[in-house]
Amino acid sequence: MHTDTHDNPTPAFAVRRIGLINTLGVWTLYVKEVRRFAKVGFQTVLAPVISTLLFLLVFTLAFGDLRPAVNGVAFTQFLVPGLVMMAILNNSFANSSSSLIVSKVQGNAVDFLMPPLSAAELSIAFIAGAATRGIFVGAVGVLCIIPFMHITIAHPAMAFWFALNAALMMGMVGLMAGIYAQRFDHLSAVQNFVLLPLTFLSGTFYSVKILPPAFQQLSAVNPFFYLIDGFRYGFTGVADGSIVHGILYTGVINLGLAVASFAMLRSGWRLKS
Repeated sequence: MHTDTHDNPTPAFAVRRIGLINTLGVWTLYVKEVRRFAKVGFQTVLAPVISTLLFLLVFTLAFGDLRPAVNGVAFTQFLVPGLVMMAILNNSFANSSSSLIVSKVQGNAVDFLMPPLSAAELSIAFIAGAATRGIFVGAVGVLCIIPFMHITIAHPAMAFWFALNAALMMGMVGLMAGIYAQRFDHLSAVQNFVLLPLTFLSGTFYSVKILPPAFQQLSAVNPFFYLIDGFRYGFTGVADGSIVHGILYTGVINLGLAVASFAMLRSGWRLKS
C-alpha cells in the first residue's frame, strides 16, 4: 500500500524542552566564565600566586624569627592562610565584576540576556564561575607555598568551608558591583574604598587581639574577619573568634547577598537600559 510521505511530515527541527531549570544554559554560561579566565591564566592565576609568594617572602625576610608566635602559632604559619584567603577574595570578586563590566562596555551583554536563562540561572552561572577561579587560585597558591615551607591543615573541612563561602561571597559582591559599575573606575572605587580596607583590617597579617578596643568591635562586624579567621583555624587549629558564630554570620550574609544579586539581575538595572 502506497503511503504519501506528506501525511507524516518530519519536522525540520525539534523543540527543546528546557524544564524547570535550564541546566544546559547554566552549564554553558558557567563553562564560558571558566574558560574566560583560563585562557589568560598567566594574568588570572599565575600573577596572583606570584603576588602571594612575594608577600610571604617580604614578610619572612623582614621579620624572620624576630616576630613572636601569634596565639602559639609561628608567624609564617599564621601568615599563610591570611595571604591565601586574600587571593581567594580578590580573584572571586575580579572574575564576576570584570565579566559584567566588560560585557556592558563592549555592548555584548545581550549574549547572556537574550538566551532563555532566568535571573536565578544567570546568578548561579556567574557566581559559580567566580567561585571556581577563587578556589583554584587559592589551591594553586597553597601548592606553590608547600615546597618552601611546611604547611599543616588541622581541619581540612573547615578550611574548605570558609574558602568556599569566601569565594561565593565575593562572587556575589563582584556580580552586584559589575551591574552597578558603568566604567572601570567604578570597580576600582569599590575595590580601593570598600574591599581593601575590609581585607587589611580583618587580621590578614596580625591577630585582631592586638588592636585597640574600638577596632576590635569593628572587626566583630567585618565578615572578612570571620572568613580569614575560620580559614586560618582550618590550617592551624587556632582562632581569634568563635568559629560557630563565623559560620552563622557569613552564612546569613551570603544568603542576603544571593537575594540581592538575584533581585538586581531580575530588575535589569543598568543591563537592559
